[in-house]
Amino acid sequence: MDTQQVNATPRTDSRTAPENRPTSGVIHDNTRHTAAFTVVGNHLSQHRALSLLAIGLAVHIQSLPAGARIGIKRLAERFPESEVRIAAGLRELEATGYLRRSRTRLPDGRVVTRTVSCNQPGAGAAVPAGPLRPRAAGRKAAPPPAPVPRTPETPLPRPTPPPAPPAEQPQAPPPDMPPPSAPVRVPAPDARIAPPPALPRPLKADAERDRLATALLSDLRRLTPQLSLTEESIAALAPGVAAWLEREAHPDAIRHALTSDLPTPVKHPAKLLRHRITCLLPPPLPGAQELAPTRPGTLVIPLQNCDRCDRAFRSRRPGHCRDCRAEAVRAA
Repeated sequence: MDTQQVNATPRTDSRTAPENRPTSGVIHDNTRHTAAFTVVGNHLSQHRALSLLAIGLAVHIQSLPAGARIGIKRLAERFPESEVRIAAGLRELEATGYLRRSRTRLPDGRVVTRTVSCNQPGAGAAVPAGPLRPRAAGRKAAPPPAPVPRTPETPLPRPTPPPAPPAEQPQAPPPDMPPPSAPVRVPAPDARIAPPPALPRPLKADAERDRLATALLSDLRRLTPQLSLTEESIAALAPGVAAWLEREAHPDAIRHALTSDLPTPVKHPAKLLRHRITCLLPPPLPGAQELAPTRPGTLVIPLQNCDRCDRAFRSRRPGHCRDCRAEAVRAA
């Protein structure tokens, strides 16, 4: 009975047994980590207010060693997301307490950004925000000194507190002093947003030009599906495109100005097109008079003969040359 049965089948783990696995949803195939792992709480991985980008940034930052650089440009080089999206994710982490950033001035005058990553906001002790010291290149930080045991000291006698001064009776204000008034509360100013600039409109009405502007806006969704506009938005933006056509802008140039370098994603296509139509409006083409060359001789100073020595010199008025004027000054 004490002989070990080497041919016995191993005991099935109850966590991975087929009868305990769910019939739908995710099935975990976990392996216990023994090295190079990071513990992340479910309060972060299942946070309902954070985006996937912010959760991924928090997990990446928590997995980095102490002293690693996590600037926006360095994270943008490491991941395919843009600097704008990474900055937005870091702001989400700051708002929820998973990240704290502060600017500190070093003793040598440089200003650096100090970043503190919190794996569980509000649960751990706060990191003291003392001054930072620049670390010399190629040198390791010295270990902290060992605490020196303190010998028990004899407690000193407490000094006797001085006697309290006698309570003074409140004095009545002089008759000529007005009574104190209640503090005046000044309401906070309302946050007002400047209205957007007005949409440009053509100087002269032209039915054919308006029809071309409407067709150009309706055709944008064929080239860029993100710029699908409603009939109301097309009718509102058509005068702005007509102003471009009035200034002899080519339709291909208008399409390029409205569809190139679009943000991802396009949340409000009508507002985006209105901004581009207004801000990128080209100036009117110059006319024939502006492009005509300057007539020769209009900017050339004519020649004059000196009344004294009959020498030729350039001047707008007749008179004496430079040498004769200098001699006249010396003679005077």
